[in-house]
Amino acid sequence: MNTTLDKISHKAQRAAASVIIDKVLAMVDKDREKGFLELVDWAEQFWGNGFSKEDYDKVRTAIKDPDNRWIKFINRVLDETDPHVAKMAALNLGFEAFFRGTKMIRKNREIYHCNIPWLILFDPTSACNMHCQGCWSGTYGHKANLSFDDMDKIITEGKELGVYLYMMTGGEPLVRKADILRLAEKHNDVELSIYTNSTLIDEDFCKEVVRLGNITFQLSIEGTPETNDARRGDGHYAAVMKAMDLLKKYGIIFGTSICYTRANIEAVTSDEFLRMISEKGARFGFYFHYMPVGNNAVLDLMPTMEQREYMIKRIREIRSPQCDIGFFPMDFQNDGEYVGGCIAGGRNYFHINSAGDAEPCVFIHFSNTNIHENSILEILQSPLFMAYHNGQPFNNNHLRPCPMLENPEFLQKMVHETGAHQTNMESPETVEHLCSKCKNYAEEWKGHADKIWAEETHKTPQYTNYKK
Repeated sequence: MNTTLDKISHKAQRAAASVIIDKVLAMVDKDREKGFLELVDWAEQFWGNGFSKEDYDKVRTAIKDPDNRWIKFINRVLDETDPHVAKMAALNLGFEAFFRGTKMIRKNREIYHCNIPWLILFDPTSACNMHCQGCWSGTYGHKANLSFDDMDKIITEGKELGVYLYMMTGGEPLVRKADILRLAEKHNDVELSIYTNSTLIDEDFCKEVVRLGNITFQLSIEGTPETNDARRGDGHYAAVMKAMDLLKKYGIIFGTSICYTRANIEAVTSDEFLRMISEKGARFGFYFHYMPVGNNAVLDLMPTMEQREYMIKRIREIRSPQCDIGFFPMDFQNDGEYVGGCIAGGRNYFHINSAGDAEPCVFIHFSNTNIHENSILEILQSPLFMAYHNGQPFNNNHLRPCPMLENPEFLQKMVHETGAHQTNMESPETVEHLCSKCKNYAEEWKGHADKIWAEETHKTPQYTNYKK
């Protein structure tokens, strides 16, 4: 898809970005202000109308404010991160994924008339050294693996469409350490981000991660030692603490992956917990609402309506200028307003499991296609993915974004109309059974969500990526 001229231009653009990034990383404290402003000027020139002039000016104003919370936050991250790791993150996640990749993606959406994602999530393996209560990925079994060639194909074809961010889950991805490092070396222009239980992170692995520079981590943790180990097993909390210490020691960027449930919701959002993981070096966190996926799902772990309302308020409190905790949380379920609702089905991401099945979402175990037989583009143009493309947003209230959890009638309709098959390897679950577990929750949440949505003011995104 990319011509020789495109490749030359790409190389020159990356080199220009590299020079500016080197200048910023060489500066410290107040001196960085000039470098940050140069980066904004360069971004505005390169990206053009990707953002409004007002947005660029707001960033410039923030940079010039010595008390701005998020500029202090960025400076702290730069001070703590290995210089090579910081540069690779800026180049691969910043230049390649956010700027150049986004331009390619938007262009290709118009060309191919389908969703093109900003990131692809895939499972190197279903094997795992743990057995956590209520784990959605446990329904896949523990014997399937993507080969190195499969993973190489995903990244190679993804880059052709403009995708430069790849996340891995499982199973436990680090069971495949050697292949992950090999992928990071071969595709050193992409950012690899790994969801891990932390138990396989060691000194030798950290040294290789620093050498390559393009791997970040999300560590699974759920509050106190008691709330964490109750679901994940004795000793897991201590293993996470050890991994955090190692990653911080080597200046590797990492955050947290937190599944919030009825049992742990206060523990994983307390000031004490957040200050602890921030001091350990975690700078961001993904919060995931417990999903009742699989025949053995524990429905008693579903948050109550009051707890979900609390999560909406609490995450925004932590991100507010008044909060002094150096940590940026994101809520996969409650931040729909900022991304235009459901991001699955390739709108912003999709999932490939360890058997190669392409699923619209990590929680939606249905598929028409497989990476062993289909290209990434064919997957995105498959019936189930096109049903997502044609149906999004599934609700104009983005506090009710999901076609399973909050709008289960949509998922049932899409699966039946597209003939998608279920992909659970160990315990096949029908779409009717899955959605029946969400029906009462969806009906009850509707009243709460609609009330909150009506009371708030909402900014219309400049770019939504809905079917026109």
